[in-house]
Parts: sequence; structure tokens; C-alpha cells
Amino acid sequence: MTRPQTTEAASYYFNYIDLVTSDEIVPAMESQMSETLQFLEGISEEQSLKSYAPGKWTIRELLNHVNDGERIFLGRAVWFARGFQDPLPSFEQDVAVQAAHANQTPWSELVEEFRTVRLSTLSFFKNLPDEAWSRSGVARGCVLRGRCLSLPVSRRSTMRDGGSGCAWA
Repeated sequence: MTRPQTTEAASYYFNYIDLVTSDEIVPAMESQMSETLQFLEGISEEQSLKSYAPGKWTIRELLNHVNDGERIFLGRAVWFARGFQDPLPSFEQDVAVQAAHANQTPWSELVEEFRTVRLSTLSFFKNLPDEAWSRSGVARGCVLRGRCLSLPVSRRSTMRDGGSGCAWA
């Protein structure tokens, strides 16, 4: 897969795409899965209920958001790769987080959910025909190519320190 050009997706997506350094996306996602799981397994049930400031998402809500985001990006990739032309809507992350009630889900189950969602994502991209990577579609009102969707999926699972505590890329 060649790296996406700036004409292949809205500039918003390049906040994530530019953070992925490898053109070999499947091995990068496999490596990230292992690294992320090791990191997540070091967080206790009690720690997972903390947020960096009042009114901000807890670590459980953040992981739930990552899981939901990966599902949504994968769904978009499936849609485009299979040649569907109908535009796809955006999703409102705060509505999704509130409806999920992630703080009532045990941390260990959210971590296992991350693993199973990522395995599903890997299976799809490993078996994607070459020509499907370049198909395009519309999501969030923006035209983008399917190959652009694999990179945000990969990068969204990586935690980073945003200067104000734990933030998700």
C-alpha cells in the first residue's frame, strides 16, 4: 500500500494518518495490538475509572471510544472496499460514550473487547484485495479512499501523553 495523498481524504484524517510511519499497515496494526494490550493490562480496575479532570472521560470511556472508533472506521472500510456508493454519516463521539455506560463494564472486558475488535480488523485488512484499497466513498460528508481508513484505525489505538494526562491518538 502506498501512503495516501492529501487529496484522498479530508485534512482531519491526516491528524491520524501522518502519525503512522509505516506503509505496511497490517504489520503495524499487529505490533500496536501487542504493545497496546501490554500497556492496557498494566492499568488496574480502580485506575481505569479515573479521568485527568472533572467532567472528562475516564480511561474506561477512552478505551470504549477507541473500540467504537475502530469499529466505525472498519465499517467504512468494508463499505468502500465492497463498492457501495451511498454516503455514510458521521458519529457523535460524546453521544456514543454516554450511551455505552463504559464505567459499568469491567476494565478487563473492555481490554478483551479491544483485542477482539483488533483481530477482526486485522482479518479484514489481511484479506483485502489489492484493488479494494483504492476504492473511495463518502463519510462525514468528505470523499476519501479506503486505504486512508486503515491508518486512522492503526493510530487510534496508541496512547500518548497530551500534556494534560492520558490522551488517545
